[in-house]
Amino acid sequence: MISPRVRFILAGKVIGGSQDRSRLLRNLLAVTLALGLVCWAHASTDTPPSLSRADYADSGSTATTTTGEPAADVSLGGEAAPASGIVHLLRIEGTIGPIVADYLAEELALAENAGADLVILELDTPGGLDTAMRQMIRDMLASPVPVAVFVAPDGARAASAGVFLLMAAHLAAMAPATNVGAAHPVNMGGEMDSTMAEKVTNDAVAYLQSLAKKRGRNVEWSETVVRHSASVTAAEALELGVIDLVAEDVQDLLERADGHVVTGEESLTLRTRNAVIEQRPMNWRAKFLQRITDPTVAYILLMLGFYGLFFELSNPGSLFPGIVGAICLLLAFLAFQSLPVNYVGVILIVLGLLLLLLEIKVTSYGTLTLGGVGALVLGSILLFDPANPFGSIPLRIITPVVIFTVLFFLVIVGLGLAAQRRRPSTGLEALTGQVAEILTSEGESSGTYRGRLQVQGEIWEYRSRRACRQGDSVKVIGTQGRVLLVEPQQDFDSDSTS
Repeated sequence: MISPRVRFILAGKVIGGSQDRSRLLRNLLAVTLALGLVCWAHASTDTPPSLSRADYADSGSTATTTTGEPAADVSLGGEAAPASGIVHLLRIEGTIGPIVADYLAEELALAENAGADLVILELDTPGGLDTAMRQMIRDMLASPVPVAVFVAPDGARAASAGVFLLMAAHLAAMAPATNVGAAHPVNMGGEMDSTMAEKVTNDAVAYLQSLAKKRGRNVEWSETVVRHSASVTAAEALELGVIDLVAEDVQDLLERADGHVVTGEESLTLRTRNAVIEQRPMNWRAKFLQRITDPTVAYILLMLGFYGLFFELSNPGSLFPGIVGAICLLLAFLAFQSLPVNYVGVILIVLGLLLLLLEIKVTSYGTLTLGGVGALVLGSILLFDPANPFGSIPLRIITPVVIFTVLFFLVIVGLGLAAQRRRPSTGLEALTGQVAEILTSEGESSGTYRGRLQVQGEIWEYRSRRACRQGDSVKVIGTQGRVLLVEPQQDFDSDSTS
């Protein structure tokens, strides 16, 4: 027959083994998920390889020509005209940033290696960062392959940084229902004083005028569009000499561009009639990075990162919340590198979370909660400048995030901490304070009395500084290993009556 003490020890080992197995399964799940994401990311690239002119001839490619029909290469009396060139078509929609600049640089290098005759940059942008814009312009000016910037489709615009890109292109074109302009520089870090604003404006004017002069376009309008934020339609831009032509779509652009002479270090005549068009979209990496650089997405990633790390710190060994939180934080900081972030906003958000956490342990009658909510709201608003082209975080996003955070800390975290402070109901710790009955007493040994007792139906060894007789009631005051430390019950009763 197994004694109650042995049964308790065996039960403890079984429970501990079950917890270890559960933790091991969670860890394996987290590692498997991480490996799965890496494999998916590696296998999901969607950018087609760049084909050379010989590849088109050898592989029987069905790329389209300017007429919308499959390209043909028939010589000596063939009915279809031979394809006269290869055109790479890129698409940039949204804010100009480092991700877009890297995309253009990579595609220009691929176009040169493939022997492309023209790169068309279909553009629709509200503007972007000055550093990214200048990097793109440097790459365009240094490219041996001519670059055509085409503001399209109808309804698109080339504002702010888009004006500079359009002016730097070898061939500038716009769709009929588009506009260009409003290139006055805006400081991302707040308001500029008059002296600094004048310096930045003069620098932008000189830069745009140098591009216009290099490409033979309207230099006077280049000053107007920067100093007075002028904006014109496609027809007006053509009349002012800002662009080279107006086209309905890419096919129409290639038809109209055929025979056009582009200016630069050397004059070059474009031969784009019946050209083969190769779509060159962003790969999965660029699309993913461009997506997380959205201010709202970066903000949510930041908050999820804080939640995950808090879960891990409050429950060490869970791993999964910690892994997810660390990944979200790293992605948020990666996005912040491409965004005009005000780090005072980040500090205010962290301060707000700390104040909400202190409210759970410190009695402040709501003062810490109000301070935490205020810090969270201010930090979320100040995180991104509303004047920047990337936009700011809308209140419809800030409000639910702040409400959820407050409820999370005051309700969920509060209940968790209360559960941790609650007196244990199982195990050795739960026996402290319980009344037991002495079964045997083995006498004194080095000033300590020992024997066996029964508590909650289980038999344990005990030690006491005072003599105990069989049948006496004692109170458990602590544990020493697997031995209970007790004192006679009458001692506690006498202390309470006195």
